[in-house]
Amino acid sequence: MTSDPQRPEARAPRGFNDRRARDVVSERAILAAVSGVYERWGFEPLETGAFEYADALGKFLPDADRPNEGVFALQDDDEQWMALRYDLTAPLARFAAQNWETLPKPFRRYAFGPVWRNEKPGPGRFREFWQCDADTVGSARPEADAEIIAMAVEGLEAAGLPTGSALIKINNRKLLNGLMSAAGVTDDGQKLAVLRAVDKLDRLGPDGVRLLLGEGRKDESGDFTKGAGLNGAAAERVLAFTAAGAGDRASTLAKLADVVGGSAEGDEGLAELAAIDAALAGLGVGADRAAFDPSVVRGLEYYTGAVFEAELLLSTLDEKGQPMRFGSIGGGGRYDDLVARFTGERTPATGFSFGVSRLASALKAAGRDLTRAARGPVVVIVFDQNRMADYFAVAQEIRAAGIPAEVYLGSSGMKAQMKYADRRLSPAAVMVGEDELAAGTVTVKDLDLGRELAAKMTDNAEWRGQRPGQQTIPRGELTAALRRILDAV
Repeated sequence: MTSDPQRPEARAPRGFNDRRARDVVSERAILAAVSGVYERWGFEPLETGAFEYADALGKFLPDADRPNEGVFALQDDDEQWMALRYDLTAPLARFAAQNWETLPKPFRRYAFGPVWRNEKPGPGRFREFWQCDADTVGSARPEADAEIIAMAVEGLEAAGLPTGSALIKINNRKLLNGLMSAAGVTDDGQKLAVLRAVDKLDRLGPDGVRLLLGEGRKDESGDFTKGAGLNGAAAERVLAFTAAGAGDRASTLAKLADVVGGSAEGDEGLAELAAIDAALAGLGVGADRAAFDPSVVRGLEYYTGAVFEAELLLSTLDEKGQPMRFGSIGGGGRYDDLVARFTGERTPATGFSFGVSRLASALKAAGRDLTRAARGPVVVIVFDQNRMADYFAVAQEIRAAGIPAEVYLGSSGMKAQMKYADRRLSPAAVMVGEDELAAGTVTVKDLDLGRELAAKMTDNAEWRGQRPGQQTIPRGELTAALRRILDAV
């Protein structure tokens, strides 16, 4: 007697998520809304392959012999290393360099799709997730940055965020460089320490950042973090820079000029922000939706000019019901050095990117949960296996009206079929028994209303007495009745 072969354990790889209709439909709705905005602004869709040659990615590749740090890589049959893309910007740079002679310039494109990162997964951190980007390649004008910012504002609101619930915070790498010069910071390691200290401003406040700009800071556990080593005057100059963001964009520029004005690079950054301000004003984007904030430093090692970060402003709660700061829901900036990796020539570029799942979470936190759009099809209940052709005719009639529908194809009875329809999040169940067929009628049960009432009722007698949302109507009124149920949400 032979034993059964060993069966594999049914399990998903760590960091890779299975997603059912609720998540898939809500994220598709976000992408459809945002894509519509991007196309109205004249950006064309672009799709690139999941794999890029590893040397084209450039980032996350410390081991040239086997590039498996940070990316998922494999060797092609010609012994060239390929890796799954870790973002959508590196493939754009490769595409632009490869096709530059034939592209309209500037080249305006948007893209969305999955990206992969070979990093340790954790809560809310996955190895596979979806991004959505919009970029302009080939324009050095600050107005190109302003356009991306304004379009990001419109895209986030089109996705469902209420106006005023998110703010695009804008800074400029050149201002930071001017600040470093004014503060006498020339060492790259010290510059990085200053940026890391400023990045903790929201969490530690000015006093904590002041310590990190100086000798260092001991946290509540007793652990000591070495500081940037600035003297007192230089540290205060940095703090004055970060505090200049209070007020409208014009007053922020004036305060920044007092701190970094006079250095060539600082003045250049101020001029670029002034041009962005004027363009945003022309586009109708006020400081309540896009503001200058010198404390935004994340990504400044990568970006070459303007940098922006979208932050959710709404009060949100964590899984335990405690208040929490949701934080960033997207970001971008100017990256004029990326295409040059391929061509050797600096090519200006600017863009904005957001994680689709993170934006879906932000919408949920904002009370705009799109999962209700993930309702299943209308389910036609089966009473008699010999009348399947009649049930299929009913389902086809519903589909012809543009409403998703299915006939139950299991072998269970009425109670189990209704449970099936409820698990499918069906908006309604349609019942056509012998009496209905003879009378030319149908019975429709509004499952959306039933679920809503069930959540409010505790007395079964009351439930049975009201028979919520169930009606028998002429067959010719079926699709109109279903449409009313669908439109009620």
